[in-house]
Parts: sequence; structure tokens; C-alpha cells
Amino acid sequence: MTRVLDPQLKHALAERIRFYNELGIYDFYRREHSEAAEPLTLSVPQIQPEQREPMTPRAKAAVAIPADGDLFEVAKPESRATNPAQALRLIREDLGDCTRCRLHKQGRKQIVFGVGNPKTDLMFIGEAPGADEDQQGEPFVGRAGQLLNNMIKAMGIQREDVYIANIIKCRPPGNRTPERDECETCSPFLMRQIAVIQPKVIVALGAVAAKTLLAINAPMAELRGQWYDFRGTKLAVTYHPAFLLRDPRQKKEAWKDLQMVMKELGMPVPAKSAE
Repeated sequence: MTRVLDPQLKHALAERIRFYNELGIYDFYRREHSEAAEPLTLSVPQIQPEQREPMTPRAKAAVAIPADGDLFEVAKPESRATNPAQALRLIREDLGDCTRCRLHKQGRKQIVFGVGNPKTDLMFIGEAPGADEDQQGEPFVGRAGQLLNNMIKAMGIQREDVYIANIIKCRPPGNRTPERDECETCSPFLMRQIAVIQPKVIVALGAVAAKTLLAINAPMAELRGQWYDFRGTKLAVTYHPAFLLRDPRQKKEAWKDLQMVMKELGMPVPAKSAE
């Protein structure tokens, strides 16, 4: 039997969901409720109508309560898209001129969303944009990007055949390592990109990408060389191209990782190595 929520509680929950939607968070998980447990209470500050910011059409649609009364059935904007390219555009629109974390105040020029084939089987995920990426608005376009392009070509495909993104979409000041809260704030949009693209294989480039996606705190030597299940998609870990520029001796190891990926995708493995 459908449980009828008190109107005041329903309004409070809608306001809370609206808040999360504006952060780009749409997935919710409901814990089973025990009859013996204490009644649910939710404290929400009282906001006068004249003080409340007007809801955007996107937010209104997100918190609309379905006919069956289930408040947690929240539709993402991309759910109405007819193809992956359109869905990615809707996610980008939802992201907007993001001010959800401190990075928008720390010198970023623009958001670096992602680029590539929205119907690809192969997705590369790096750490964060650098200076060149921040300037051009596209991931991996600097020296590290040139090396990644060469790695992709060595696999027998082109950059345009894959999709490339980062854990976070704004450049950290001085190219520092992203903070945990920055990754947690930005990653829901990446998760939505992955859900739309549905690649067969994800390659995590570097320790930050690997540890964020897998929630594993381990050295690269332990993370590499094996397959992980990431929400039903196979995920492999290899070195970040920027690291390979600093230590070219590890290029052979990175090539082994890419060969593992190629075999999984049924791609012919060239005899040459990535340079």
C-alpha cells in the first residue's frame, strides 16, 4: 500500500531534493524503514515566499512528484534525450557556469566538460584540466594531451573515436591535486556522462582518477594490470600521460596496459609500442 506523506514533510523533502538537483545529484538510495524505528523528522529552515529564489524549469521538473506519489523517482534532464550526443548537451546545460565548489573562485577560466565520440566503446578519464585545457576548454590538449593522442594512435584508432574527460572539470590553481570535496562535488556529472556513453571499457589515467573512481587507496603498482568492475563497465588503470613525460621509462608499462584494453575490445594489437 502506498504511504501518504504529510504535506509539510513532502514539501520539505521536495526542497531538499531541489537543493541536490541544483548540485547535479539525481540518484538517491532509500533505506528500508523499520516500524520499530523512531518516526522520521526533518528540520528545514522556514523561508518566506518572498525570500525564496525562483525555481528554474529544470528544477521544477526534477522535483515534480509522480502520479504514484513516489517523491524519489527523480528524472534527470538527459532522460528526455533521443541520443547520447543530445544527452551530453543536456548534462552540460545542467552543469551551467558551475559555482558548486571553490574552484570557480580560484582562477579557472572555463569549464572543461569532455570531448569525443558519445557512442564509443572506450573512455579515458584523467585527473583535472591544466593550463592549456583551461584556456581551450577541451581536455588533454597540452603536452600530456599530445602524448595521449600518440597512445591512442598506437592502438590503431584516433582521438575522435574515443571519449575523454576528467574527474573534475575546472583547473585547480597551480595544477595542484584536486581536493577530495572537489572530486565529490564534480564527479556526479562525470557519472552521468559515463551512464549516457555506456563505454565497454574505461581507462583511468593516473592515481587520482583511479582512486576516485574505485574508492581504493593503493599505489599504482597494485592498481595496474587487472580489471575492475565499475558499475557494470570494465575499468583498467594506467599511468597519466603527464607522469610518462616525467618518467619516459614507464611508457612500456603503459603500453602493456593499453594492450590489455585492446584485447578486451577485440582490437588487433600492433607490434609497436606507444611513444
